[in-house]
Amino acid sequence: MNLLDQLAQTDIDPAMLAQVRALFEQQQAQLAEKDFKITALTHELAYLKRIRYGKASEVLTGEQRSLFEEAVDMDLAAIEQELENQASVKPARKRAGRQALPPELPRIEHRHEPESCACGQCGANLVKIGEDVSEQLDVEPARFFVHRHIRPQYACRACETVTAAPVPPAVIDGGLAAPGLLAWVAASKYLDHLPLYRIEQIAARQGVPLARSTLAQWIGRIGVALQPLAERLSELLRQRSCLHADETPVRQLDPGSGKTRQAYLWAYRSGTWEDGPPIVVFDYQESRAGKHARDFLQDWRGHLMVDDYAGYKALFANGPTELACLAHIRRKFFDLHAASSSPVADEALRRIAQLYAIEQDGADTTPSERLDLRQARAVPALADLHAWLLSMQRTVAIGSGTGKAIEHALKRWNALVRYADSGILPIDNNPVENAIRPIAIGKKNWLFAGSERAGRRAAAIQSLFATAKLNGLDPARWLAETLEKLPTCPNSRIDSLLPFSDSTLA
Repeated sequence: MNLLDQLAQTDIDPAMLAQVRALFEQQQAQLAEKDFKITALTHELAYLKRIRYGKASEVLTGEQRSLFEEAVDMDLAAIEQELENQASVKPARKRAGRQALPPELPRIEHRHEPESCACGQCGANLVKIGEDVSEQLDVEPARFFVHRHIRPQYACRACETVTAAPVPPAVIDGGLAAPGLLAWVAASKYLDHLPLYRIEQIAARQGVPLARSTLAQWIGRIGVALQPLAERLSELLRQRSCLHADETPVRQLDPGSGKTRQAYLWAYRSGTWEDGPPIVVFDYQESRAGKHARDFLQDWRGHLMVDDYAGYKALFANGPTELACLAHIRRKFFDLHAASSSPVADEALRRIAQLYAIEQDGADTTPSERLDLRQARAVPALADLHAWLLSMQRTVAIGSGTGKAIEHALKRWNALVRYADSGILPIDNNPVENAIRPIAIGKKNWLFAGSERAGRRAAAIQSLFATAKLNGLDPARWLAETLEKLPTCPNSRIDSLLPFSDSTLA
């Protein structure tokens, strides 16, 4: 017998009993609705987790997967919050395992004392036995402020002269913008890939009018000021014995036709295992012709890691020594396996994974130790892979997907195995591809370069920013400090302004 039936057998007023019954039924309906919603949210949560971490996401491209994961992660967080809202008792927030906040960030302390220092039960004085410390990360939007420079003027009545502190030289003489503002504009455009009209809108929200034409003038002058640094970076890069090279297409506006045409951003990166700070240089050119690589490298001789693009072939005829990228060869077999679950491709991927495992074991060793490791383990593994590829080539149809993947590997074999005879040569071209990826993604925002000059300016600034990031520097902070020092820095000390950290120079 439930509570309503028990109440019905008492002397309770029938009207009151009806109200209680109606309230009870309403609460039952609300509970049923909440249970239904919790069940639905739980199923949706399980589904999203399954597609977020399941194999279905692996068929997406890198950029598609990134966007997909972002969207699913946002949905997962929203569903978990909705489930918490439905719960009668709020679960305690999990704090274990949370990433520690950077210690170099400034801390603003907020002390929260009890309302009374006396015990709420007996009235005795409380004694401090410890404290609980929690941290929250906060941010201030772009904060504009004004440097007001006051230079008192002093006169000499006897000499009839006036003396005042001199105005120091600046990147933009007499300009409105301080170095910090110029660095913020350049970082917003070239690191965050924001068009100038969006930067204008951000400033306007803070009550600061920054016309696009003014921003454009600043960027143009910054590019001119930084050009010597970018050129010096290229000179230092050509002093290295091993380089990576790659290129990515960009669109360039063709004002005469009102349309865009294809241009290319060539990327060059120093070897990972070489001594000295890492360097990335971007070279903007209006075509993909191989002569651009020859013009950039000039008389450089060393080992050059590239993909199989034909534009590099003439370069190797009487110049650098070619290195082939194992990641490109792996990609052929990976695509084949994804399309047809080919057992040959699966075996090739397994053998290639062994070579990468050897590299992982030698990642933190010296060049001589790495050479010994490669000679002992990589050379035999490469020989076995080569023999296996030759045997498989005889069993597959010429022109098939498997045949083409094997042929591609064998055609590049001499250049592929050279890394194993050295302790500093790379196994693949991933370092330069990682350096070029932010620009390849960012160009979806800026769509095209306005002119060849704009492309070359962007390449110079991006070279300095990318090198700063590789050396563990904050690019915007480095640029602000550099723009302040640059006007008074002699050419003989230009290397001191390059984006190299003290640790990378050691």
